[in-house]
Amino acid sequence: MRMKLIFTILIFATSFLVCGQEPDSEGDKYFFSYDYQNAIKSYLQDKSEGVVLTKNQILNLADAYFKTTNFDEAAKTYLNSEAKEPIKDKNRINMMLQSLKRSKKPKMLDKLWGSKKNLLSTELQENAEFNFQLLHNQTDADNAIDIFNSLENSIKDDFSPTIFKDKLLFSSSRSSKKKGKYSSGGSFLDIYEARITPTGRLSNAKKFSFLPNSKYHKSTPFYVEENNQFFYILSNSEDGELTFNDHGKNALAIGMVYNNGFFRYILADLSTSFYYPFFDSKTEKLYFAANFEDGFGGTDIYYVYVNNGQIMSEPINLGPRINSPGNEIAPYIHDGSMYFSSDVFYGIGGMDVYRTNIQSDDSFSIPVNLGSSINTEADDFGFIIKENEAQKLYGYFASNRPGGKGGDDLYGFVMNEKPGLKTIAIKGKVVDLNTNQGLADAQVRIIGSDGMVIKTVKSAEYGGYSIEIPYQAKVTVQSTKEGYSVFTGSFSSNSESNGFNLGILNLDDLIEDVEDKKVVAINKFFFASRSSELTEAIKLELDKVVQAVQSFPRMKLAIETHTDSRGYTKTNKKISQLRADAIKSYLLSKGVSLDNMVSAVGYGEEKIMNNCKNGVYCLEFLHNQNKRTLIVIDNYTELK
Repeated sequence: MRMKLIFTILIFATSFLVCGQEPDSEGDKYFFSYDYQNAIKSYLQDKSEGVVLTKNQILNLADAYFKTTNFDEAAKTYLNSEAKEPIKDKNRINMMLQSLKRSKKPKMLDKLWGSKKNLLSTELQENAEFNFQLLHNQTDADNAIDIFNSLENSIKDDFSPTIFKDKLLFSSSRSSKKKGKYSSGGSFLDIYEARITPTGRLSNAKKFSFLPNSKYHKSTPFYVEENNQFFYILSNSEDGELTFNDHGKNALAIGMVYNNGFFRYILADLSTSFYYPFFDSKTEKLYFAANFEDGFGGTDIYYVYVNNGQIMSEPINLGPRINSPGNEIAPYIHDGSMYFSSDVFYGIGGMDVYRTNIQSDDSFSIPVNLGSSINTEADDFGFIIKENEAQKLYGYFASNRPGGKGGDDLYGFVMNEKPGLKTIAIKGKVVDLNTNQGLADAQVRIIGSDGMVIKTVKSAEYGGYSIEIPYQAKVTVQSTKEGYSVFTGSFSSNSESNGFNLGILNLDDLIEDVEDKKVVAINKFFFASRSSELTEAIKLELDKVVQAVQSFPRMKLAIETHTDSRGYTKTNKKISQLRADAIKSYLLSKGVSLDNMVSAVGYGEEKIMNNCKNGVYCLEFLHNQNKRTLIVIDNYTELK
C-alpha cells in the first residue's frame, strides 16, 4: 500500500531508533530506513539460512509486506505472530485487519475484529460497526456521481488539489529542471496550477510561481480566499539549505505567505512533519495532520488557533471519533461537514474519504464513508468540494486507482447532493414537560420499521442528544428515564433533524396522595343523583387518566367509586358499580388496554370518610366528601 501522506520523501539520513528498537540485522536496518523491499528479502534470506526471527522482526516483516501492498503475505505473517502472542499495538491491529480486508478474507476479518475490538476505543468500535453496516447496505443509488480524470495528470504523482480563483493548484513529483532529487532518487515535490475549464477538466498545467522558490519540497497548498493567503508544506531549511535534527532527519513544516509575498513558518519542528493544512476563516482554526507521539495511531488530525499568522494555542487533537490507530489526513470543511481521508480497516480500500458533521461543542458525528461513488480498493484522498453558480456540487480528489496516467492522479467530480452514504441524523434535547428543563441520562432509542432497536444513546448533561443511523425513510424515536414517562414519535427524512425535542413527564407530577394511596391527579367530579352517565366535565377529567396511561404504558389502574350514605345501601352499591363500569368502558374506548386495568369496584357507602353515616344529619359539603372517584395507581413502586 502506498500511503500518499506525501512522506514518500522524508528521510535523508534516517535514525535507526524507530519504534524504540535497535537494529539487530540487515533486515532491521533496511526496515528502519523505509527500504521495505530489501527488508523483506533480507528477513527471508535469514529464515532460509535457519535464523530464527525475533517477535519484533516477524512483525517488521509483516509491516514490510503491508507497506509494499503484498496483503496476502502480510495477513499470513500477522496471523502467525498473533497465534504465538496476541498483538496489542493498536496501529498494527489496524494493519492486520486491513491486510485481511485487502486480501479478501472477510470471515477471518470478522472473527479477529470480534476478538480485538475491546482493545480499541469505544468511538472506534462505534465507527466500525456503523460503517460496516453502511457499506453492506449501500445501493447503486448511492453511487450517482460523474467522476472524470482531470487530463493534466503526469506519469508521476499528482495530488492534493485546492481551488485558487479560476484555477486548481496541486502537488506533483513530476521532474523539473529547477528541482533536485532527494536521497531515494525521486524529484522534490512542487506546486503546479491548471486552469479549470467550464466542464471541470483541467488544462495548461504549469508551475505555480506566486510562492517563494525552493529547491526542496513544496506541496499541499491551501488558499484562503477571505484573506488572500496561502498555507502550504515545505522542507525545513535555513539560508536555502536543509536543516536536520540530531538523528539526521529533515521534516516538513507548514508555511504561510501573505498577499504581499511575505513568508513565515507557522508550524515547524525538525522531528515532526506536518501535512495538509486547511484554514477555517470562521473559527480561525488551522487544521493539519501530524504524527505526534501522543496521537492515536499514525498521523492524526489536529488544529491550532491562528491569528494573522500567529499561533495562539497548543495543537489540539480531534480525538478518537476522528483519529484512529491508522492514518488520518487531508481535512477539508464544507457546509458544516469535515471531509478527511483515513486508512482505518473498516473502509473500502487503502485510504478512503469520510464525512463527519461538525457539532456545536467541538465534537463530531460518526465519520461516514463516502462509499464506492468516490472510494475504491486503491488510495483515495485529498478530497475538496465546492458549489458552483448553478448550485451544483463539484470538486477534486486524488487516487491511485487503476486506469490512471501515473501513480496518483487527480480526478474531478460533479454531483447534485452532498456526497456520502445516506444516513439519518437526529439531534435535540430530552426535556421535562412541566419544567421545560433538559434531562441528563435519559435513554433515547431509535426503532426501525421492523420494530427492532437500531441504536440507543444517553442524553448529555443538559438533555442534549445526537444520534445517526444508516438511512431509513422513517423511524420511531423513543425516550424515557427512570420515574418518567415514555416519549414515542415518528421521525422521517423530512423532519427537522437539529431540533427534535423529546418531552417526557415525571410520574410524580401526574399523581397525588389520597387516602394513603397514589392516585392519578384529576379534579374532583360528581355524577348526577342516581345516575352513572358520564358528563362532558367528567370525560374531560378521565382524559387526563388516558394521557397518564399513554405516558406510562405499564401503569396499572384500580378504579374506585364511592357514594355518600343517603339512600338505600344496596342501591348505593349498585349505582356505584355502574359508575365504575362506565369509567372503565370510557377508558377502554379511548385506547387504554385491559392489561392496564386491575379492577373497577363500586364501594357504595362502605368506606365513609367522616361521621355522616346512616341516620346522621350532615351538611351537604360533608356528604360530598364521601362522594368520590379514585383512579389508583396499583404499581406505583414498579413505575418509579
